[in-house]
Amino acid sequence: MEIKLINIGFGNIVSANRIIAIVSPESAPIKRIIQEARDKGMLIDATYGRRTRAVVIMDSDHIVLSAVQPETMAHRVGVKESAQSDESAL
Repeated sequence: MEIKLINIGFGNIVSANRIIAIVSPESAPIKRIIQEARDKGMLIDATYGRRTRAVVIMDSDHIVLSAVQPETMAHRVGVKESAQSDESAL
């Protein structure tokens, strides 16, 4: 299995293979997930003090906060996957 890395902003990178979901932080359930992760020490804040725009839920129960829009990150994941499928077709 090949490791795919996704830029989540400000030079921070996570493994795309380990991402479960990329969600917006506005809803109450997501805010609760963020607080629970903070309490357990499983929160990674990669916003560099900026506003949180995306919450990345990892398969290791880590929660990563990013200042990049969820749509932008999803596009980056999609571009990586489509580029790899194009290479495998050759």
